[in-house]
Amino acid sequence: MKNFQTKMFNRKASNPKNKPDQIIEAIALKPGQSIAEIGVGGGYFSLRFAEMVGKKGNIYAVDTNRGFLEFVKNSAKEKGLDNVITTFAKEDKLVLPEKSLDFIFMRNVTHHIPNRVKYFRNLKDFLKPDGKIIIIEYKKGKFFTFRGIFGHYVLKEIIIREMEEAGYLLEREFNFLQEQHFTIYY
Repeated sequence: MKNFQTKMFNRKASNPKNKPDQIIEAIALKPGQSIAEIGVGGGYFSLRFAEMVGKKGNIYAVDTNRGFLEFVKNSAKEKGLDNVITTFAKEDKLVLPEKSLDFIFMRNVTHHIPNRVKYFRNLKDFLKPDGKIIIIEYKKGKFFTFRGIFGHYVLKEIIIREMEEAGYLLEREFNFLQEQHFTIYY
């Protein structure tokens, strides 16, 4: 079941209609940088990030699901990527190196976080002084959609306000995603 789920997540992430190449281009990772992906799922983005930052960079693949982390670890090994570090998160407790990340990447995960302002505030511990947080989150769906029925979305205005309350400012936003909003904070 776990493999089915992780493969489904990767299929969705890599689907051209979800514009993964444009997302990666917008983030513009450089060799040697470090990024944590919180809510790694099947690891599609983490594995792509690992190739971009090269051997001198690090990717921290973070999830609360050990099965997902095992899948990502095996996928990285198959691709010869030894810069992917899988990290198990217990609810709101993250274990990441302090003041070491250039970016924290969160895609379709903020709707699962109960106390987002506190959570976002705690992320500062892991960012370099010029580090940034990238949030891609679902827009509100029509009522009779999965997102609409189960509330799997957070409005962009709410994320911006919560990030401001946590001490961040909106740096950029991108409008090329059809079902999600995409914002970067510093």
